[in-house]
Amino acid sequence: MEKPRLIDQTRNVLRLFHYSIRTEETYIQWIKRFIFFHNKRHPKDMGEKEVRSFLTHLAVDKHVSASTQNQALSAILFLYKRVLEIELEWIDDVVRAKRPKYLPVVLSRDEVKKLLNVMSGTNGLIVKLLYGTGMRLMEAVRLRVQDVDFEQSQIIVRSGKGAKDRITTLPETLADELRKQLERVREIHHNDLKEGFGRVYLPFALDRKYPGAGIEFGWQYCFPSVQRSTNLRTGLIARHHLDEKNIGRAIKTASRKIGINKRVSSHTMRHSFATHLLENGYDIRTVQELLGHKDVSTTMIYTHVLNKGGRGVKSPLDS
Repeated sequence: MEKPRLIDQTRNVLRLFHYSIRTEETYIQWIKRFIFFHNKRHPKDMGEKEVRSFLTHLAVDKHVSASTQNQALSAILFLYKRVLEIELEWIDDVVRAKRPKYLPVVLSRDEVKKLLNVMSGTNGLIVKLLYGTGMRLMEAVRLRVQDVDFEQSQIIVRSGKGAKDRITTLPETLADELRKQLERVREIHHNDLKEGFGRVYLPFALDRKYPGAGIEFGWQYCFPSVQRSTNLRTGLIARHHLDEKNIGRAIKTASRKIGINKRVSSHTMRHSFATHLLENGYDIRTVQELLGHKDVSTTMIYTHVLNKGGRGVKSPLDS
């Protein structure tokens, strides 16, 4: 039997370790760029010198950010360690780029209110959820019907960053709007079933373990796509979740419309959620759990934003 191509091998190992489809595609692209940069030499014939030269090329010639450079390194190291199973004696000598420390962009309560007032429809509801729950954008668009608990006023975030589940709050003011959204989802799902579709993608081979689960209403996405599409991994024609890029564009359009000059993104809503909770007197550990941070030091960055002015210092010009 012919041995699979290196790229196919890499895909198989990525799926074995349950990497997301986006990480899979990103890693594959970086590995291809690494190989083509070195004139299609096989990675097993290369080492520290070639990795360093590729990373230098990215930084000096392509002017990529530190996080992008580290992402490329992670993909290459995955290839050597997990796919080729080569012991990297030189790994400690490959230094990751130092990421600059930025304070998060946070909106005031008034700015959030103005932003939400000019957003409507599904995009508006999702942005309200981002601010009201602290979810990441991908966590929101991947939300399933069964993970919205109206009785307990909570949302279960499945397989968040680090493949961890967590619970966050469901804003009472969004309950009715979200119920109406799920009724629309029920109608869409009913029509899909009548047309011979309605089976949604399930993670971790649950579809094989529970053959009927994929067509159950509880497994449907809360924010389904307008059109059905083919799943890249399974080949299944189904209704996936909304494209997250649309929400990002809607947020930027709305922020420009009301004259917010800050660099507003979907993650800004998460930052604002955390900061405003701390302003309301909630303790740092509670906010950490709601955000799903592994270490409280990550959450601590929001305490810096709480200081008004430069570290809360009153300028002598104002004295």
